[in-house]
Amino acid sequence: MSVSIDDIKKLKALTGIGLTDAKVALVEADGNFDKALEALRKKGVTKAEKKGDRETREGIIESYVHSNRIGVVVEVNCETDFVARLPEFKEFAHQMAMQIAAFSPQYSTIEDIPTDVYEAKKKELLESDALKGKPAEMAEKIVEGQLKKHFAEQVLAEQPYVLDDSRTVSERIKEQITLNGENIRVSQWKRIELGVTE
Repeated sequence: MSVSIDDIKKLKALTGIGLTDAKVALVEADGNFDKALEALRKKGVTKAEKKGDRETREGIIESYVHSNRIGVVVEVNCETDFVARLPEFKEFAHQMAMQIAAFSPQYSTIEDIPTDVYEAKKKELLESDALKGKPAEMAEKIVEGQLKKHFAEQVLAEQPYVLDDSRTVSERIKEQITLNGENIRVSQWKRIELGVTE
């Protein structure tokens, strides 16, 4: 079947794969762009997740200042000094600094939320009037969704990506992992806003 050259280019740009691979993915998805993208993301995620356990001891410190009012310094780690020196890795770190400036996350991943903070919010939601009289199993499922939504704004990995809000920061990180072939982690940052003290 014939597929649109625009779709092939768009898929290549979004995933970082070659034109031939993008065309093959579209043909396998019967020309359905979203289906092809989802299939490629699943493959990319699998590759990225395998790398997710490897240690990240190298990296760079990147900074970003927005309109002389918000400043961010961020540490982004990778596995080797070679990757840390690549221009695309520096660009990725810069994008993460922009993300933090724009959305002010508190935690890097869901796992980084302190247990007491998470459990306190869960308890508060479970005791809300809206859940009174609902079966315990149903209440748990509702609260699970509410917790995910509540913490999505505070967790860097769950936030909509600042340069493309159709995907999350987590998806952007996995894309960079696939591109560089190494585990990558945004490990710490400091965000300063003019006139705002912690």
